[in-house]
Amino acid sequence: MAGAEPKKNSDLGVRTVSAVVMVAIAGTALWLGGWVWTAFVAAVALGVLWEWTRLARAIAGSTPAMLGWQLAGAAYVGLGATMLARLGSVAGIPDVLLALVAGVIATDVGAYFAGRTFGGPKIAPRISPSKTWSGLGGGMIGATLALWFVATQVAHWNLGKSLPWLLALGPILAITAQAGDFFESWMKRRAGVKDSSHLIPGHGGLFDRVDGLLAVCFVLGLVSLLSLA
Repeated sequence: MAGAEPKKNSDLGVRTVSAVVMVAIAGTALWLGGWVWTAFVAAVALGVLWEWTRLARAIAGSTPAMLGWQLAGAAYVGLGATMLARLGSVAGIPDVLLALVAGVIATDVGAYFAGRTFGGPKIAPRISPSKTWSGLGGGMIGATLALWFVATQVAHWNLGKSLPWLLALGPILAITAQAGDFFESWMKRRAGVKDSSHLIPGHGGLFDRVDGLLAVCFVLGLVSLLSLA
C-alpha cells in the first residue's frame, strides 16, 4: 500500500495536464472558428469513429452485424459532429455551443456531487454502477443553472417569455447527455473494456470525453432535420 498514494498523485497529475491541453486546444479552435473549428471537429469525429469500430468489433458476432454497427456509427457520429461543427463555425451561433458545452459539463459535475452526497437507488447498475437517480436530479439542476448563466451573463439574451423554455431545456439536456453516457458505457461493457481507447493519457479515449455532448448534438441534429422535412 505504500506505493499507492504516489501512483494516485501521478495519475492525477497526468489527468490534470491532459485536461488543460484538451481545453486549450478545443478553446483555441473555437476562438479561431471557421475552417479551424471544422477541422478540429472532423479530427475528433474520426477518432471517435475509430474507437467506435474497435468497440463494434468486440461486440458484433458476424459480418452483417458489424456492417450494421458501422452504419449506425457513421450516422450517430456523423450527424452529431456535423451539428457541432455548424454551431461553432456560423457567425452568432457560438453562444449556443457554449451554452450546450456548459450544460453538459454542469450535468456531469452536478450528477457527481449529488450522487456522492445523497446516493440512493441506481439508475442502471448493470450498465453504469455509479450513476444514481439523485445524481441525475443534480445533473438537471446543474444543466439548468449553466444554461441560465450563459444566457444571462455571457450571451446576454433577452429571455423574456423564453424563461420557461430555458427551465425545460436544462433537464432535457441533462437527460440526453446522461443517455449518451449510458450508451457508451453499455458499448464498453459489451466489449469488455474500461475505456474506448487510450488516446488521452489519464482520460481514456475521445468517445469517453464527448459521449454526452455527442448525444446532445445528435438529438439537436435530428430536430434540425425534422424541422426541415
